[in-house]
Amino acid sequence: MKGFDGMARYEDLPYRTCVGMMLINKDGLVFIGRRAGGIEHVEESHVWQMPQGGVDPGEDTWEAAKRELYEETNVRSVEKLGEVADWLIYDIPRTIAGRAWKGRYRGQRQKWFVMRFTGRDSDINLATEHPEFDAWQWVEPLRLPELIVPFKRQLYVDILTEFRAHCSAVA
Repeated sequence: MKGFDGMARYEDLPYRTCVGMMLINKDGLVFIGRRAGGIEHVEESHVWQMPQGGVDPGEDTWEAAKRELYEETNVRSVEKLGEVADWLIYDIPRTIAGRAWKGRYRGQRQKWFVMRFTGRDSDINLATEHPEFDAWQWVEPLRLPELIVPFKRQLYVDILTEFRAHCSAVA
């Protein structure tokens, strides 16, 4: 159903299909990148996130996760530890829904994977074809919800719950 302005109503918008990657190093720390920009970052104090990205039509989600990780970090040295059983969903705030993703989506439905990073820190290179991040760091998993934009906070709590066994016993 369309609103009086010709745009689809927020409630009627679909979710964008994506993947997300929790990359854990040998010390049990999680990779996060500082977003280089993006309309969804409504405040400067919460600009860090784990890598994520869209799934191409017909693409396998594990293949999409490896592709997106490479496109955002140049990392290929990973081992799959697990994935969420169900899709995780988040909504973007109504105030930016018309501007994010050309107004076509109300949020994302994501398949998350947890991966062990088997390379060296020097393998991580944010100078990609379309840079998503302008800085990166390894952080304690429990810090993730405080670093992400508030509307994704519950998503990160859910990810930590799903991957708790991998966050405590990685080394």
